[in-house]
Amino acid sequence: MTAVLPVDQPLTLDTTPADAAGRRRGRRARVLGYGALVLACVYTLMPFLWAFLTSIKKPIDAFAPDPVWIFTPTLHAYAVLWEERGFYFYLWNTLWVAAITTVVSLVVAALAGYGLARYSGVSSVTLLVGALVFRALPRMALALPYYYVARLTGLYDTQVLLVIVFVAVNQPFTIWLMRNFFAAVPDELDQAAMVDGCSRLRAFFSVLLPVVRPGLVTAGVFTFLLAYQEYLLAVVLTQSRAVTLPVFIAQFSTENVQDWPVIAAGSVSLALPVIALMFFAQRYLVEGLTAGAVKS
Repeated sequence: MTAVLPVDQPLTLDTTPADAAGRRRGRRARVLGYGALVLACVYTLMPFLWAFLTSIKKPIDAFAPDPVWIFTPTLHAYAVLWEERGFYFYLWNTLWVAAITTVVSLVVAALAGYGLARYSGVSSVTLLVGALVFRALPRMALALPYYYVARLTGLYDTQVLLVIVFVAVNQPFTIWLMRNFFAAVPDELDQAAMVDGCSRLRAFFSVLLPVVRPGLVTAGVFTFLLAYQEYLLAVVLTQSRAVTLPVFIAQFSTENVQDWPVIAAGSVSLALPVIALMFFAQRYLVEGLTAGAVKS
């Protein structure tokens, strides 16, 4: 015979004081962890929030000796930035250069990363180490040679020059990143595709690229950010026609040091495309960084 508990009698588990103390310690640890995360977020976002508040203030409030927290918001600084300072022209230059740089870098990095991952040998290691050394060189060591070549070829102050230079500078990082993603994919996957009748190139495009899609998005986001935020090479290789946003904001801040709301509006406007990109790509970015681009 088996004993049956009455329906109205709840099933309870015996707990010891040690279990209760352990749960309390766990709750305290979670509270402390969440509190630390909130403080870190506030610390990280405070400069951006301060710039945003400054951008919607009147000049008299922005220049007040003490911080002004209660004020009438205004978008005058954004109107001056976009209508009088030609912000859209520099934004278009920057977005166009960064987008083309990303596309070209991904095409080259995907093919090169696959080749280096599948054909490992002395030559592959030599190419990877050479790319790493080139990537580690200071920007100033590259700026003057690029400037000299740009003057000789007539490409100075053009978007084409910026695309070529940004691809060359960022390509080692992109190749290393894509090589690691392809190396994490088992060789049996492309071998199975080739057994089914695919050529190696067809297997690469039809089978492997969908698998490493999170890795492509991750590499694309980092490449876009590196090209979008590049300042030193852009300021050396441009003058007026191909000036990008970092160069424009730096020059504008130097020439109009007392126009704080407009400078802050430029900084906020510079960050908005990056925020939008991270918002739409966050799922693939997190998956690519954590899962190694391998799907089961």
